[in-house]
Parts: sequence; C-alpha cells; structure tokens
Amino acid sequence: MLEIKKYGAIDIGSNAIRLLIANVIIAEDKEPQFKKSSLVRVPIRLGAEVFVGQGMISEDSIQRLIDALNAFELLMKTHHVERFKACATSAMREARNGEEVVQEIFKKTGVQIDIIGGKKEAAIISSTDLNELIEGDNSYLYVDVGGGSTEFTLFSKGKIIQSKSFKMGTVRLLNNKKLVNKEIFADVEKWIKKNTKDLKRISLIGSGGNINKLFKMSGRTEGKPISYIYLSAQYQFLKRMSFEERISELSLNPDRADVIIPATKIYLSAMKWSNARKIYVPKIGLVDGIIKSLHFNKL
Repeated sequence: MLEIKKYGAIDIGSNAIRLLIANVIIAEDKEPQFKKSSLVRVPIRLGAEVFVGQGMISEDSIQRLIDALNAFELLMKTHHVERFKACATSAMREARNGEEVVQEIFKKTGVQIDIIGGKKEAAIISSTDLNELIEGDNSYLYVDVGGGSTEFTLFSKGKIIQSKSFKMGTVRLLNNKKLVNKEIFADVEKWIKKNTKDLKRISLIGSGGNINKLFKMSGRTEGKPISYIYLSAQYQFLKRMSFEERISELSLNPDRADVIIPATKIYLSAMKWSNARKIYVPKIGLVDGIIKSLHFNKL
C-alpha cells in the first residue's frame, strides 16, 4: 500500500527566505522517498540590517516577512500541506528585536517561527541525504555557507567528530571592515587545521545557494565533485567581472551577484586549509532537513 504525505518547510535566512513543499512517499518495506514539489525563494536581506545597520529588523522588512509568510500559507493550503515548520537562523537570532518580530509575525500570520542556533541548524541539515556521501572510511568537512554564519561539521568514518558555527556569512563579509574579516578567517583557519591535521583523503561537502549555483554553472553531472582548481579559476573569473556583468552576462539574480564572491572564497579557503582537492555539492539545505525532521517527528 502506498501513502503520500505532504510537508512544508520555511527557512528565514540572512539573505533570503525559502519555502519548500515536499511529498513523502511511503511504501511498505521501503525507505520513504522525499520528492520536492515546489520551492519558492524571496530575497529579503535581513542580514544587511542586523549585521551592519542598527542591529534590528526594520518595520519595512517585518511587513515584507508578513506578506511573504501569508503568501507561503496560501501556497501550502493550495498544495494541501498537512504539516509545516518555520525556522530562522543567524539574522533573526542576532537581531535585538528578534523575539518581538517573531511574536508580531505569529500574531499577524499564525506562523510560529523557531529561532535556531548554529549547532541545531547543522544537525537538522545533517539529517538529510548526507549519509549517502559520508559512508565508508573517508573523511569529509561539511561546509554550509549562509548570509550570517557558516556551519562546519567534520565527519570521519561516517560519524560526526567535530562541529562549529562561525559568524562568517556572505552578507556579513560584504559589509564588515577588512580587519574584522581577516580576524574571522584566521579563527576559521586555526579551527580547520587543528581538526583535520590527522585526517587523510578529506573532501568537502558544500551546501547553500551559492555553491549550488556554482555547481550548476560548472555543468557537472549530479553526484560528481568540483575540483579545487576549477573553483579557484571560477573565483578569479567572477572577481574580474563587475556586479552588473555578473547579472547581465551570467544571469545571476541581483541578491546573488554580490554574495557569490565571498561565498566562493569561504569554500576555497576551507578546501585549502583542510587539504581537500574536491567538493561535493548534494542538493541539500535547511529546508530539506526540516522536511525530514517533520516526517520523523524530530522537531
């Protein structure tokens, strides 16, 4: 007998908010299959206000969030979504009015937002199809680059051995002073080198909108990794282009055309410091993890 359930996941990030609607196909004596039905992304850059502005989410952004979440609710109703969960990450977490915004949004939309920490975010994401990659004796450094923070999780022989969240997000890096960014990169370099020095045959696993875009631009077959050499060349190519050229010639969205530079630098730096020569880019993210966690009642 076949059973199909439908869930929704909302990710309120620092650079954008996303809604994923997914079908969960349940068949007797088989592992459940998770199939994406709809993915909607709205570019609301909360991080620009929180990290470099007044440290608060503005009234304009609050209204945009309310409008987007009301639209998301209508979409989920149309899709007959039976359960959904909304999670917010670093921008909402660090905003001085974050809790008040959550309460106002709940009052006006009925959507309850869970503000999660970096470790919980990494744990939710690692509940996705990551297991298919980390099997065996190899070691992997999982790098999830967001607008406000980057989560690092180190896997060896299929198990998590270390994880840490750094305030090294793309929106934050764009707006920080160079000295601040230099200090952040130094801290991450120290952590990566310390925790990977005894590991051999290490590869990176990258997640986030920017690495997904870079993978798509590479033309690689799904499941095949990107090499350090390719990513380094792509980084130099992107840096030589102006913001306008990245939009007009590469068809990047305006809210992607600027953050893709610091994001690529983060992945390249992590590869260099861990001595990884390739990076795998599975199609996973926080929304995928939320869907799985909902199905298995882990949220």
